[in-house]
Amino acid sequence: MTTGLTIIIADDHPLFRGALKQALQGMADEPEVVEAGDFESARATAERHPNADLMLLDLAMPGVSGLSGLVILRSEMPSLPVVIVSASDDAATIRRALDLGASGFISKSASIDEIRQGIATVLEGNIYTPDGYERGIEQDAEIGDLINRLRTLTPQQSRVLSMLAEGLLNKQIAYELGVSEATIKAHVSAILLKLNVDSRTQAVIQFGKIGATVAVA
Repeated sequence: MTTGLTIIIADDHPLFRGALKQALQGMADEPEVVEAGDFESARATAERHPNADLMLLDLAMPGVSGLSGLVILRSEMPSLPVVIVSASDDAATIRRALDLGASGFISKSASIDEIRQGIATVLEGNIYTPDGYERGIEQDAEIGDLINRLRTLTPQQSRVLSMLAEGLLNKQIAYELGVSEATIKAHVSAILLKLNVDSRTQAVIQFGKIGATVAVA
C-alpha cells in the first residue's frame, strides 16, 4: 500500500532504476514510483505528475548533458525537489548541483540504507549530501558566475535556451512552444543579455559548460 507520496526515478539504466525502486519499496512510507529512461521522458513525467514529491535524477541520460538537465527542471518545475544521483560524486560536482538548486546528492556507490536515508532527509524538507562532503570547497569563479546568471532566466527563457542547445531554429522553437517567432526572438535577446554574450552560439557554449563541468557517469 502506498502513502500518497509520488517519486520519479529518472535514469537510463534499468538495473539502477530497479535498485532505487527497491530502496524506495523498503521505506516505512512506501511511495508510488514512476520511472523515466531519458531526459525528455523525465520532463514529460514531471508535467504529468505536477504534485510529485521528489525526482531522483541521473546526470548522464540521453537528451541531456551533466547539470544542464537540473537547470531546466529547476526552472520549469521549481516546486519539485530534485535529488541528483550520480557516480560523479566529487565535492565540486556536489556543490555545483546544490548551487543550481538540487535538494540533495546521492552517490551511485551508496548503500541501500544510505539511499533511503538521503530520500527521507529530503522528503522531510532538508538538504542531503554524502558523508564527508565539505561544503566549504571553493567554487570556480567562472562557473559560479555562470550559475548565478542562469538562475536569473525565467522558466520560458531556460526552455528556449535548452532548445537552442538542441540546434532548433527560432521558427521551430516558436512552433514547439506555441508562440510567435517574435516572442522567441525577444526571449533570445533577453538570454544573451542575462548571460552577457553576443550571440546564440555563445549562449549555447555557456550553457554547455554546465554539462562539461562534470565527468558524468
